[in-house]
Amino acid sequence: MRKYGVFGAFVLTAGLALASLPQWAASRSPQVAASLQQEQSDEPVPAFHTEVPAGALPETLSPQLFTNIIVQNAYTLAARVRKILYQQPCYCRCDRSQGHGSLLDCFASKHASVCDTCIREGLYSYEQSRKGKTAAQIRDGIEHGAWQQVDVSKYRTPLPVK
Repeated sequence: MRKYGVFGAFVLTAGLALASLPQWAASRSPQVAASLQQEQSDEPVPAFHTEVPAGALPETLSPQLFTNIIVQNAYTLAARVRKILYQQPCYCRCDRSQGHGSLLDCFASKHASVCDTCIREGLYSYEQSRKGKTAAQIRDGIEHGAWQQVDVSKYRTPLPVK
C-alpha cells in the first residue's frame, strides 16, 4: 500500500512541475497551431475596443519586474504601442478568465509575462504598427492567427527602455 502512496506523490509532483512551466516555453506543432486557428474561427472574437478612449490609458508594467529577456522586451515594446494594444483582442481568452477588456490589460498586469499568446500578439502588434498598419488591420491579422508566426528569437537581446 505504501508503494502506491509514494507513486501517487511522485505523479502529483511531476504534474505540478509540468503545469508550472510558462506557456511560452512550450512549442507548438503545426497540428496544434491549426487546431488553435480553427478554435478561433469557431468562437466569437475576444474583448477589444474599436477606438482609443478620450482619457488616459493604463500603463504597462515595468520591464525590470521580469527576468526573462523576451518578456522584458515584450513589455518594453508594449509600452510603445499602448493605443494599438487597447484595440486588440487577446486569444488566450483572458477576457473570460481574468476580465480583460483588451490586449493592453495583459501588459498592464503580470499576465502577459506567463502567456505565450499575449507575448506573441504584443510583438505582432508592435511589428505591424512599425510597418504602418492601422489598429484595425492589426486586429484582422490577429483574428486570422498571424501572431502565431512571430519569431520571438529576435527578441533575445535586451532592448533599450526609452
